[in-house]
Amino acid sequence: MSTQTRGGPVQETSPTFVGMPAFPDAAREALDNTQQRRNLRHATHTIRDKRAAVVEELPGWEALRVAGADAKDEALTHLGDYLEQLEESLTAQGATVHWARDAVEANRIVLEIVRAKEVDEVVKVKSMVTQEIELNEALEEAGIHAWETDLAELIVQLGHDRPSHILVPAIHRNRSEIREIFLREMAKVGRPAPEDLTDDPARLAEAARLHLREKFLRAKVGISGANFAIADTGTLVVVESEGNGRMCLTLPETLVSVVGIEKVLPTWDDLAPMMQLLPRSSTGERMNPYTTMWTGAHDGDGPQDVHVILLDNGRSHVLADTVGREALRCIRCSACLNVCPVYERTGGHAYGSVYPGPIGAVLNPQLRGTSSDIDASLPYASSLCGACFDACPVRINIPELLVELRGRVTAEGHVAEGAAMRAAAWVLSDPKRLAGAQKVSGLVGRAVADRTIRSLPGLGAWTDARDVPTPPTESFRQWWARERGDDR
Repeated sequence: MSTQTRGGPVQETSPTFVGMPAFPDAAREALDNTQQRRNLRHATHTIRDKRAAVVEELPGWEALRVAGADAKDEALTHLGDYLEQLEESLTAQGATVHWARDAVEANRIVLEIVRAKEVDEVVKVKSMVTQEIELNEALEEAGIHAWETDLAELIVQLGHDRPSHILVPAIHRNRSEIREIFLREMAKVGRPAPEDLTDDPARLAEAARLHLREKFLRAKVGISGANFAIADTGTLVVVESEGNGRMCLTLPETLVSVVGIEKVLPTWDDLAPMMQLLPRSSTGERMNPYTTMWTGAHDGDGPQDVHVILLDNGRSHVLADTVGREALRCIRCSACLNVCPVYERTGGHAYGSVYPGPIGAVLNPQLRGTSSDIDASLPYASSLCGACFDACPVRINIPELLVELRGRVTAEGHVAEGAAMRAAAWVLSDPKRLAGAQKVSGLVGRAVADRTIRSLPGLGAWTDARDVPTPPTESFRQWWARERGDDR
């Protein structure tokens, strides 16, 4: 899809994740991209090292993690009550609250607000939830240009690309690639990049700043998400590192904030641990360079027409699951991505969603179901090493959720896996059957000693990615009988 831009030629919209293949297929393609793998390794290791240093400074880090988890659990346990309180607080402060069941409804509400302002462009704060509902695509289809103002999101948009990381959407790009994108694309949609642009980070940031400034100054409508929404005051919170978010949140006359219902916190006090957990876990900083908080609309100060859209889009189904609801604690810090050995090698595109990495592997199948190949495959996109749980600032037990989801996927009709598990259960439930299986395994082990098993009948797809371990030549029982003369 393409649209005509102000003062420039045709602008192509970024591709969506619709129709992505299953994770193993997408990952195999990503593994062939050597440059991307180098970019990812460098970036994730840099962020994780910074995070480790600032976390080590706090002797009470584990207590902070518990406090953050408790605050989120309290909100989720009584979510209906806190959402009603949030609506009352926002309305009392002059904001207009909308409720959206799904992406279609949320996009329709945003379009109605923007059309009522008679504008053909909006500026946007980095927002995962607006990417989730594909708001940019809906706006472009209606002839309204949505300009991303976060540096990484700008890179993705100008490159007609997809985000591949929660915190740094363009993490798969290096400086040279970014320079080429700016030189090639900026002139098509606004102020061009300087002809002598280099790949120095400061020069790249300057080019983005100059390109975006004209859009900030003329925009009448800003669109944002929110990191947190405080129920008892009606305060929305956005944390960011560049200042572009504050420009979007304060300069336009109208502000529309799309907020997932899980972002609510009960009280102002509950925000305190989050403001220590989030920056350390996400960017490896002690505090966010820019933290913007706004409570409704106020005469002469910031946007005068404030709208808040509270979005469900599958979250109620996750909430109803006493096991899976733990994923709704997520504060989008991306710490789990930066320590995940699978994400480091495949990147975010292979997950088929704006939520990649370990948290995406548990969140996407719950929000969207497991009827598609990509969502059914995501619970297996993990080695279950547990690094994600150790890194998570709100103690989401991602490995446990992955195992739970694997069981559900199997129960929903993946016959081969279910049959294998039932066969294993039948063998392991009887000592005589287990002893017999061990003897057979020993015979196979002696027959194939010193050889690598490349494939097994019925397990071709599994063995495409790994060698089958060679069975031991004898079991523990047999070793014990041989060494001790006791065949019990």
